[in-house]
Amino acid sequence: MDNDKNGFTQEPTPNPQPQKPNSGLKQTAIVTIVAALVGGGVGGGAVYYGMNHNSTAGLTTTSNTSGTTKVSNVSVKQSDASQKAFAKVSGAVVSVINLQKQQSTSGMDSIFGSSSSDSADSSNSSSSSSDLTEYSEGSGVVYKKADGYAYIVTNNHVVSGSDKLEVILGDGTKLTATKVGTDSVTDLAVLKIKADKVKSVATFGDSSAISAGQTVLAIGSPLGTAYATSVTQGIVSAKSRTVDTTDENGQTTGQATVIQTDAAINSGNSGGPLINLAGQVIGINSMKLSGSSSSSSDGASIEGMGFSIPSNEVVSIINQLVANGKVVRPALGISAIDLDQVSSDQQSSILKLPSTVTGGVVVAGYTTTSIAKKAGIKKYDVIVAIDGTKVKNMAELHTELYKHSVGDTVKVTYYHGSTKKTVSIKLTQTTDQLQSSSSSN
Repeated sequence: MDNDKNGFTQEPTPNPQPQKPNSGLKQTAIVTIVAALVGGGVGGGAVYYGMNHNSTAGLTTTSNTSGTTKVSNVSVKQSDASQKAFAKVSGAVVSVINLQKQQSTSGMDSIFGSSSSDSADSSNSSSSSSDLTEYSEGSGVVYKKADGYAYIVTNNHVVSGSDKLEVILGDGTKLTATKVGTDSVTDLAVLKIKADKVKSVATFGDSSAISAGQTVLAIGSPLGTAYATSVTQGIVSAKSRTVDTTDENGQTTGQATVIQTDAAINSGNSGGPLINLAGQVIGINSMKLSGSSSSSSDGASIEGMGFSIPSNEVVSIINQLVANGKVVRPALGISAIDLDQVSSDQQSSILKLPSTVTGGVVVAGYTTTSIAKKAGIKKYDVIVAIDGTKVKNMAELHTELYKHSVGDTVKVTYYHGSTKKTVSIKLTQTTDQLQSSSSSN
């Protein structure tokens, strides 16, 4: 820069001091060290190291001659805990194929017509119109081998409606699977296959011992078997999150306490394991919250919110499925609707509720063997609590009721008109009896 033209003046240069031999070289080295420190630690240090040792090991080298670029021979060393955990469990992770009967194509036949020979064969070709086709794919994990069989836990919705189930092992072996038991409430199912081809079995860890921020891995077949045994890494976002559960029609049926994680969980991961870095299964992946938030004013996209059924609950449920083929839960023997589905006028004129009651379950009818009816609860009474815990709707009523076993006694708080009452009921009725009994309202 021309200092005179820019209005700057230059200070007189003092007489140079005599320098000792090699002092310029030392100053250069000092400047190099300072530059290395300021320039970013590792990178600068590597430059300084290279200058002093005159080595190009680990650096990509080039020259003026084309075609002489080389690949670095440096390997990155890092913690291999994730790799060890994945290797420990991956062999036990399987793909689950849900096969269902194909819909009849008679509609197409009526459009294009059929030859007499086709008509002659139609009576013998019913199987061709009902051939099994792949309906959906999911994941699962082998957790036990016993009596010549290997047992697999997966999601109920993965196997729901199937006419045949196939399991593909990590090495590509395809086997026919049999349902042992299913439970729609927890969205869990147990399958079994012949064990002679199974080489690896996963173990369960204690889900109550996990912590938010803990590293976890999700393993499964996102988007199907083409991506089988894919692994994603994340953390435990929350160890105990309450979410609504729904049936096939989208109707809320209850609530579940689940593990929230930001490990990527996509369609096809359902039924696969969530594991800790010790290689233990701490959850079974079941749901993924994605798309846009309905509560967000700007429709912000939601990412990184996956859910897993805690392993402690999984073990409790699958043990019952193996022993009984189903999970037996207590029931009150009532049909009911949520209070918020009843208009405020009807709440006042028919139910005769105090205005302070804003949530609860309205008894609309009974089964023939209803234990609630025997305990004195009548039609149009409004249940507001189970064992002192408030219930605002059927989902919360189911959640509290299912915390108990058949044979337990619970306290049910309800309103009969404007009168608040509490009654003790021994849970002798089951959900199976509820489904088989006729309802009278």
